[in-house]
Amino acid sequence: MTTDSDIAQDLASLEVYDPRNGSLVGALEEATPEEVGAAVAAAKAAQPHWAATDAAARGELLEAAASALQEHAGELAEMNARETGRPEHEAREGVMAGAGTLRQYAQLGPVHRGRSLRGGQLAVDYTVNEPRGVAVVLTPWNDPVAVAAGLLGAALATGNTVLHKPSERCPHLGELLGRILSDVLPPRVMNTLTGGPAVGAALACHQDVDVIAHVGSSLTGARIAQAAALTGAHVIRENGGNDPLIVDNGVDPAWAAEQAAIGAFTNSGQICTSVERIYVHRAVAGLFGEALAAEARRRNKGGGIAPLVDRRLRDNVHAQVSEALSLGAAAAEGGAVPEGPGAHYPATVLMDCHGQMAVMQEETFGPVAPVQLVDSFDDGLRLASEGRYGLAATVLTADMDHAHRAVAALQVGTVKVNAVFGGAPGGSAQPRRDSGAGFGYGPELLDEFTTVKVVHMGLPGGARL
Repeated sequence: MTTDSDIAQDLASLEVYDPRNGSLVGALEEATPEEVGAAVAAAKAAQPHWAATDAAARGELLEAAASALQEHAGELAEMNARETGRPEHEAREGVMAGAGTLRQYAQLGPVHRGRSLRGGQLAVDYTVNEPRGVAVVLTPWNDPVAVAAGLLGAALATGNTVLHKPSERCPHLGELLGRILSDVLPPRVMNTLTGGPAVGAALACHQDVDVIAHVGSSLTGARIAQAAALTGAHVIRENGGNDPLIVDNGVDPAWAAEQAAIGAFTNSGQICTSVERIYVHRAVAGLFGEALAAEARRRNKGGGIAPLVDRRLRDNVHAQVSEALSLGAAAAEGGAVPEGPGAHYPATVLMDCHGQMAVMQEETFGPVAPVQLVDSFDDGLRLASEGRYGLAATVLTADMDHAHRAVAALQVGTVKVNAVFGGAPGGSAQPRRDSGAGFGYGPELLDEFTTVKVVHMGLPGGARL
């Protein structure tokens, strides 16, 4: 996904501007190679003691970290709004979600268990889950506290020490988060490094790093996987997506448009699992298109679309929209860069799209809903199944046969039927293809941050029953 901090310009100093009005938020120095090396060494030195700490004690510290996040929620939300443009009330919700996730791992960590194995009658065989060691966590800007808290919580709960590099699009927020958590944890268990591609690459290539968790672009994720192939580090990746939405015949077009708008426009389309391309049955396309355009228009007139994180992303979004318009798409709403400061972009509905357009092939990561008409559910399912990504997909249908067939056919980590967002707590998915690898959340994330040792314990001297 294009949220990733490692694709920005390589700067010695990170300058961040408020995307709402273009004012300077501040500047931070990037970590030097020497500082990266020293942080890795410190984390490695601290790891054995942290791993030897009782799991229950680690859980208690994570509970304290969650409380610290809640206490500083206003401060974190304000900085998030200044650096990324996310409305403060939404940013605060992200902080509270992060605190909840830390509490989840505080409880799950102590009950993360191995297995007993069936062996000889006078022997004991079992498995032990051990921390991998030093964990590098590379996190994005689009939901920076919630995403970071999940990865950090699972890494710390299982006894790993952590090197966290937040996105250089929100480095002040990342530093603040690091200070809040470090004040609660033992020294050097949690380490924060600010920087862009050079810092991320130095961490990913370091021989003393044992596991890398990355949420960001597919290009950067592939580079991390290549680097880890040389060092032997385990890699967990949630990367780009081009998530499809299928609108079947027989559904209420107004309801389907509401779902599509939520999926495409929430957080200005800057969510990993945003709706990125829509395939709508021709029989309901007219009413659906009108209702979707009305949803976008309502958000644009009511100020419901926050700015994009910066003008660089806005340029990328508008380039895809402009190309689609040049290739025959029609803008039912939006599609033009507004005047004024900041990085604002309107909710945009593009009708008459087709598969040769970048907006239907690549991740846009903006408030854009491109719509392609199909003659049947099978056509929509076939098109939704194409492409190099495999993060998530949504199907809106009243036909249970269609729903079951979609679940079987869509090669993605998450299939959602009749709801673009939502799901039970603790769900954990594995992205496919260019969208990443490994469990990125849920109880299974504890397995990703640990490695399994098998123990066989017999009696000395050939003792018998």
